[in-house]
Order: sequence, then structure tokens, then C-alpha cells
Amino acid sequence: MKVFSSSLPPPFPVIMGPTASGKSFLALQLAEKYDGEIISADSMQIYKGLDVGTAKPTKEERAKIPHHLLDIIDITEKYDVFAFRDAAEKAVKEIRERGKLPVIAGGTGLYMRAIMYGLDELPSSPELRKSLDEKYDNEEKFPELVAIMEEKAPADAEAFRSHRRKLIRAYEVLLLTGKEMTFLQQAWKREPRKDAQSFVLVWENSVLKERIALRCRQMLESSWIEEAESFIKNGLLSSPTAWQVLGYRQIGQYLAGMLKKEELFEKISIATWQYARRQNTWFRTQHPEAIRISMQNKNSFRDAERVVMKFSAKE
Repeated sequence: MKVFSSSLPPPFPVIMGPTASGKSFLALQLAEKYDGEIISADSMQIYKGLDVGTAKPTKEERAKIPHHLLDIIDITEKYDVFAFRDAAEKAVKEIRERGKLPVIAGGTGLYMRAIMYGLDELPSSPELRKSLDEKYDNEEKFPELVAIMEEKAPADAEAFRSHRRKLIRAYEVLLLTGKEMTFLQQAWKREPRKDAQSFVLVWENSVLKERIALRCRQMLESSWIEEAESFIKNGLLSSPTAWQVLGYRQIGQYLAGMLKKEELFEKISIATWQYARRQNTWFRTQHPEAIRISMQNKNSFRDAERVVMKFSAKE
């Protein structure tokens, strides 16, 4: 069913939420019912082959509904929010030109912010960045950068200490402007775009923890360990940006005999829950425009669909 054909289509939906909240499921339901195509806003699903560990849509789901920004680069390649912004905007334009509904879904906060508010082009220097990458983009020297930023840019250090590439970028901005990147990013807090409406799926903490644990268990019982073993052997944990993917480092410890199977499950579940909490904080503070949808159980997805389509494409 075609949703629209006019030159002024209604706002397209942007579905956000923490890991295991059901974003992909809801996006698939919307795309199936309203003749849509899905654009992934997940910073790890862009990597070819990281399928199980990133909960990538299945081959069957992707055969049913076109998906964009999945499997677009190798783990050895770098990718940033500006590249995502450009690719996502191109996908939105092309989907609408086909008379279909773009449905964006994902949990990477910075990607969602880029979609809904746009990004100011902070200053950059390819020569400086190359120098900083060579010095700090490794596990040996990165703690030295953390110490520098704790002294010179404490807000950036707090925000990006667990994201090596982002902290290096923050240091580049600091050297070029003398100001913290977190301060300069306040300029991003403009009015949200008018041709999209964002939604956040909100679960009770206890229920979300259960959903995370269940998914972690299912992933570990499938082929996640074998997938991780292959990519770790091929340099995943020293890659430019893909090294940040959740769970693979812990699986590496398990494969090295440092963890038992149940310890592996516990560590990944805890790390994933901690990540989900950070995601929830981001969506609460960075997306005041988003309509919050209370989720209680699997039946809530029907209500969520009705809420989304009330504000987006009309039946």
C-alpha cells in the first residue's frame, strides 16, 4: 500500500530506544504495512559480517523489506557520524523519490541526533588528525590521551573516555579551537527537522534487563562465539572503530580461557545493560522532541504502531 504520492509527504518516523527495546521489530512492522524501507542508525551494523553480535536483521527480514546502511564497510575501515549523516540523508531522498516511506530505526545516539537536528561542521585538520591517530589510536597510548583530556578537557574525558575515536576527535577539536567539543556541540541544540517525527520506546528497567539477558543468552547459544572468534583473529579488537562493538572483547577473554561460559554471559549482560542505561540517558536529554511510547509487553507493539502512524504517514 502506497502511503503518499504528493510533493509534501507527512513526516517519516524515526524509531529510537535502548538495545533490546524492539526498535527493529517495530520498524519492520511499519515498513511492511505502510510500504516502507528501513534505514539503520546503528554504528556497528554498518560492518560486514558482524551479524549475530549486533543483532542485525535476518536474511529473511532483509529479503522482505529493503534495508539501508547495513554491511557497508569492513572492520578495518573508519566511519563517523558525518559519513552516516550524508548516507542517511541520501537514502531518505531516494526512498521518497520511489514514493515509499523512510523508516529510520536505531540506538546510536549521535546518529539519531545527526538525523533529527543536523550537525555543525566542527573544525578539522587532516594532518593533525593523522598525527593524533598514529600516536593515540592504540591500546598502549590511549590511556595517555585520557590523562591529557582529564586535565585539559574534563567534560570531554567524561563523555568519551570509553570511545577512543571520539576522544581523539575531541582532542583534535581542543587543539584547533581551545574549547571542549562537548561545549561546542551545544550549538547542535537547534529545532528538530520538520519532515520527521522521532519516537522513543520506553520499558521499565526490570523488564528491559530481562529482555537484554534473554537476547544475550540466545545470541551466545547461536553462532556468536564462532563469529567473534573469526573476527578477533582478523584484527577486530585493534580495528579503527569496530573494536567498540559490545561483547566481542568478552568473548575473546572466554576463548583465551579467562572466563567460563556462565561468567561470559554475566559479563556481556551487565555491559549491555550499562550501555542501555547510557542510551536511555541520551534519548531523555538529547531528544526532547521525541514522543515517548510506554512499552509493557509484546502486545505494546500494536499500540506503538498506532502512535507512530498517528503522527507520521496516514493510513
